[in-house]
Amino acid sequence: MVSLKDIARECQVSIATVSKALNDHPDISEERKAMIRFKADELGYHPNLFARTLKTKHSYNIGVLFTDEANNGLTHDYFAAVLDSFKTTVEKNAYDLTFLNCNKSRKQRMSYLEHARYRGFDGVVIACVDFTDPEVLELVQSDIPLVTVDYMFNDRMAVMSDNVKGIEDLLSYIYGMGHRRIAYIHGADSHVTRSRVSSFFRTAEKLGLEIPDEYVSESEYRDVEGAAKATGKLLDLKKPPTCIMYPDDLSAFGGINIIRERGLGIPEDISVVGYDGIRIARYVAPFLTTLKQDTLHLGQYAAEKLIDLIEHPRTAVREITNVRGTVFEGQTIRKM
Repeated sequence: MVSLKDIARECQVSIATVSKALNDHPDISEERKAMIRFKADELGYHPNLFARTLKTKHSYNIGVLFTDEANNGLTHDYFAAVLDSFKTTVEKNAYDLTFLNCNKSRKQRMSYLEHARYRGFDGVVIACVDFTDPEVLELVQSDIPLVTVDYMFNDRMAVMSDNVKGIEDLLSYIYGMGHRRIAYIHGADSHVTRSRVSSFFRTAEKLGLEIPDEYVSESEYRDVEGAAKATGKLLDLKKPPTCIMYPDDLSAFGGINIIRERGLGIPEDISVVGYDGIRIARYVAPFLTTLKQDTLHLGQYAAEKLIDLIEHPRTAVREITNVRGTVFEGQTIRKM
């Protein structure tokens, strides 16, 4: 392993000078700093993490609390994309990631807060969990810097996908394509669902749309079978909708399956739209019309704000950041 002594010998300077140059001390000229840093990179020097931790009082390790009731884990397309962007950003800032232990069936497991303290995390990102879980609340109420994704707590940083604007944009697009009989199969009760459903009815009212009670139903997120069952009930109505909105793209595929089983064409006989903009939805014909969430910036902003809170605790602003998605027009909406 390359040491400061090796760099000092190659540059013909003292070890103290190398240390000052690598730590950007003002009493070393920029020219000399550049020369020493170039030589350090050339030799493959990496700073000793333990020494850096002792000096800065930081572990340079961020905890990730991520799970969902269906145990999708990192196969959850939307959150996996958000966390991938988060990971890329924190690694660019020389931080590592470690997942908190979410397996509550293990004997003698630590709570989320105990695990975070045991690992010495500088901060924690929380996404796709049961935010009413007492262990989650205990972690949120602690003094550990943290940021939540798609959920808000008082006095805590949060990065949110703008679900209100997303539904408004999506429903307005469907209306603009000439549809007036529009059904909505929404997800199970959550902060995200409540925001989307409220936006759906508010936008419908603004557009002058009448939404019959039977046009609105619930299905779990990412539940292909549940979405198919709900779609079947809509198709059985005396006056079925001309377009069906789904809680996510995977659920939309469940609806598409039952529509095709009934011998109906998409979008010739009925139109469908998803939500999220997962990659596969843009590769399976006909391309799914959907609201593409900006997972790149959701993850990036969450990482940047958490690092700012870790490194500048006195000046970091604890704010809510909303990230707007875009309508991907696709091929599953018929022009009426």
